[in-house]
Amino acid sequence: MHHAMNIRPATAADAAAIAEIYADACLNGFGTFEEVPPDADEIATRMAGVQSRGLPYLVAEGDGEILGYAYAGPFRLRAAYRYTVEDSVYVSPKAKGKGVGRAVLSAVLDACAAMGLRQVMAVIGDTGNKGSIGLHTAMGFEPVGTFRDVGYKQERWVDIVLMQKSLNGGSSTPPDADGLSLKGF
Repeated sequence: MHHAMNIRPATAADAAAIAEIYADACLNGFGTFEEVPPDADEIATRMAGVQSRGLPYLVAEGDGEILGYAYAGPFRLRAAYRYTVEDSVYVSPKAKGKGVGRAVLSAVLDACAAMGLRQVMAVIGDTGNKGSIGLHTAMGFEPVGTFRDVGYKQERWVDIVLMQKSLNGGSSTPPDADGLSLKGF
């Protein structure tokens, strides 16, 4: 990459580029278990859902194009999960291995820490997903388990690797922020 990478909040105008990156993961990879790529309108709707909770949905831009994106969404919707999020990070096939994932995920983690959140979960498709597992390891995530053969994609059974990173001291102290607004049920 010749020019500086810019990390910024995603906008609806980015939805088509994000949809294109995500479509590659849907069709060719195991990082997501989604098999039919959503269109730009659906991506924009999902993005708005994340952003409406005050959570980060960021893009990495270089040379005027979107090279990757990352966001944090609720881990589960029950109220007690309000200090825990799940991260997602996707990089354009042509930009892999150039630090894009690290840059955009780092910014998402910083934003989550600033919100007073305590745990970030990574739910990584495929134990063979060296790129994502390596990125999360480099960012301080630790493996906490594997769900074996829970997905069936591209004619084979696929595991998910669970990784976790504590923020703001994790469970060492009670929360000092409100956490996410989640339903009470």
